[in-house]
Amino acid sequence: MILPSFVLILIVTGFPLLYSIYVSFTDYNLLRPGSDVFRADIMFRNYERLINDPIFRRSLGNTILFLFVTVNLEYVLALGLSQLLARVTKGQGIMRTMLMIPMMFAPILVGFQFRWFFNAEVGLVNNALLSLGVTQTKIAWLVDEPLGMIAIMIATIWMNLPVTTIILLAGTLSLPSEMYEAAEVDGAGAWQKFRHITFPMLAPFTYIALTIRSLDVARAFDIVRMMTDGGPAHRTELIWTYVTRLAIEDSRFGMGAAMSLITVVISLFFTVYFFRQLVKVRIVQ
Repeated sequence: MILPSFVLILIVTGFPLLYSIYVSFTDYNLLRPGSDVFRADIMFRNYERLINDPIFRRSLGNTILFLFVTVNLEYVLALGLSQLLARVTKGQGIMRTMLMIPMMFAPILVGFQFRWFFNAEVGLVNNALLSLGVTQTKIAWLVDEPLGMIAIMIATIWMNLPVTTIILLAGTLSLPSEMYEAAEVDGAGAWQKFRHITFPMLAPFTYIALTIRSLDVARAFDIVRMMTDGGPAHRTELIWTYVTRLAIEDSRFGMGAAMSLITVVISLFFTVYFFRQLVKVRIVQ
């Protein structure tokens, strides 16, 4: 009964993955016919080149920093926002609908929108800061370091914050009310109830949200491509933009496949960690 589904998954997912692994051990270049032949003496050449490539090391560092900051900051903001929404008694449906608006935009449109926001000459952010007297000169948000990465992180968090908020809000609304009533009888305040009841019981939803966002953060490729295209001087280069530069623009499919596998390994690391924590939490509870 599961054979049709298994075959479909194998065709759609399994074959491309296996072929990418194979290509990563070759010196495949689209402009050189026959370069996709496997040779044992050069099978690790792509990985050696990546280790010695300063641009790759920089893009890897930027990617890890980008993943760590966006996922954690997005979670903190979503946690606070979900707790506020859970206490809304009137117009909660309207509030939830408004919350979902950023998710309706395509990532490339979000990148275009925030590129205009952070434009050094006519951007909304610079005009607002100058009008309020916060700064006296225009700031090159998308050029200076680390302002370029900060601008990209802000755009990414704005677009994906509703996902984490909805997950945490659903978890908050599903918590049993008896525990809160018992805590009120014992004289517990709002902070004590959040610290000792809400936050610990939201742990399964927390790990689910962190897992989804860790895997989904690759959608920031469109935003980075639109806002800075990894520049200037690779200051905002992420692994995904560098893969595109090598594989699509330079036709170096072997290098691109090797780098893509590295991103898969990083994603699997976060996924396995979060799922292990999720299993521990469910066993305890």
